[in-house]
Amino acid sequence: MEPPEPARRPAFPPPYPPPPERSAELRRRFAEEARSQWPDLSALCLMIGAEVDGTLDEAGMDAAQIELDELAGRLPYRPGEPLAWARAVGRLLGGANGFCGTAGEYERLESSLLHSVLRRRRGLPILLSVVWMEVARRAGAPVYGVALPGHFVVGFGTAGDRVLADPFEGGRVLSGMDTELLVAGATGAPLEPSMLVPAAPLQIIQRILNNIRAWATARPERSDVALCAVELAMLLPSRPARLRYDRGRLLVQRGAFTEGAAELEAYAELVSVVDPTAEEKARAQAHAARALLN
Repeated sequence: MEPPEPARRPAFPPPYPPPPERSAELRRRFAEEARSQWPDLSALCLMIGAEVDGTLDEAGMDAAQIELDELAGRLPYRPGEPLAWARAVGRLLGGANGFCGTAGEYERLESSLLHSVLRRRRGLPILLSVVWMEVARRAGAPVYGVALPGHFVVGFGTAGDRVLADPFEGGRVLSGMDTELLVAGATGAPLEPSMLVPAAPLQIIQRILNNIRAWATARPERSDVALCAVELAMLLPSRPARLRYDRGRLLVQRGAFTEGAAELEAYAELVSVVDPTAEEKARAQAHAARALLN
């Protein structure tokens, strides 16, 4: 009897997705957590990581949570006002543990996966901010995320006594002028008070998924990652109808013509009253996809 052929890996490099059964369970838990009264940011981030990187098992997810707990345990007990908190967390994470960002992080998928960021001590601003928030929150800090245009940072304190820090730069405390320059560099517009409103956990998750999609869109061979990010975003309680269009297009791109056409037609029905032009375009694309079956 000849030995069985080894399992074939896709032609693209890792990370590879988990088996279908594992993926289905992760998505069920992701949807349940996203719809809970108080969504757990770190748990949602780790489920995204497990959906993208099939090597992340339950033990690995638990280990990541334990590491966040252990880091929080190294912070001084109630160091003081918001500035003292910001400096203490920066010394621990950016200083003693070397968490920071580099320009090359924007080219790496791992920079958007929490378990990889914890291992590498490198990541995108938003994932480094998640580490800052989750460690500081566990230690009792008044901490939250701030979704500045083009650059995510963390805030300590309240609107009347706020201190911002930039985890991408090792936790550097930002002056008012620093923050204005960050916004001006990203948008060319002045800083608006609305830009400093604390970001809700699901807003952070949506932004992380958008980053993953942006990475995959620049690499057509990784349409599997783009499709995963779209389908996870569709599990969030509040989601734009446009996601159905995006999913349909990705399914067609990946050769699932019938399923992709059905999704495009479903999107066309959703927008038929409010956007006839978009409806017509989606129906034409669905028709073209079905024609590829002939």
